[in-house]
Amino acid sequence: MLSERKRAQAIQELRPSYPLPAILEVSGMARSTFYYHKKRFNDADKYESAKKEINAIFHKHRGRYGYRRITLELCKKGFKLNHKTVSKLMAELGIKSEVRKKKYRSYRGEVGKTVPNILERNFKADKPNQKWATDVTEFSLLGTKLYLSPIIDLYNGEIVSYNIAQQASLQQTMNMIEDAFCKIPDNEKLILHSDQGWQYRHHYFQHRLQQKGVIQSMSRKGNCLDNAVIENFFGILKSELLYLQKFDSVEHFHKELDEYMKYYNNDRIKLKLNGMSPVQYRTHH
Repeated sequence: MLSERKRAQAIQELRPSYPLPAILEVSGMARSTFYYHKKRFNDADKYESAKKEINAIFHKHRGRYGYRRITLELCKKGFKLNHKTVSKLMAELGIKSEVRKKKYRSYRGEVGKTVPNILERNFKADKPNQKWATDVTEFSLLGTKLYLSPIIDLYNGEIVSYNIAQQASLQQTMNMIEDAFCKIPDNEKLILHSDQGWQYRHHYFQHRLQQKGVIQSMSRKGNCLDNAVIENFFGILKSELLYLQKFDSVEHFHKELDEYMKYYNNDRIKLKLNGMSPVQYRTHH
């Protein structure tokens, strides 16, 4: 025996050819029951295109987007849905963000001579290349330790440059800083903030900053909150890349890291950037 829902669907299909009262009488279905199911058909059809777009956005970003970012992307495409509706539709589709936050303990470097904490947790910047932050994080992958050294622009969270190596060395830090310096003129009055890691206290590194006219700032000893922006980036990177997929080799990880950095700068939207990616925000303003 057909369910009420299927009977209602059959009645709806017959309506163009026969009067509704006659179909209801033959089927033995009450008018109120038919309209109850018809409303549900209409609701389903109403969100059909939205569901297709939600599914496309979700898979484009490899499961990294939750309902809030998907809501912003839908808005850009002309869908007027609030985040609660998007969350409900995602639940109906059986999809949800696959990112899970992991506890991260930062590398804090050694005790030694430092420079003042000029930044003082004022992470807001009015323009690009006004305040940068840097740090080193460690990956343990396939029995190998890898060290990532990036620079992030506090204006829009854009990764200015980065270097990945199997050893956290002064050469790695210098390669990273030289790549970044190629993008700005001398004497930009830029502040570069870091922790008290030995690389950043090295006289060669500090001398290079002075040559470029960059003002150096350091966190207080053992206080990761003084460099919270880049610590947060490391957490995002590990959640959305390292913990989200499997890697066949170290080379495979390098390739995926390069792709992720491009994705992070150009495609991954941020709520605090009005739903734009770092590069979109910089070029828009």
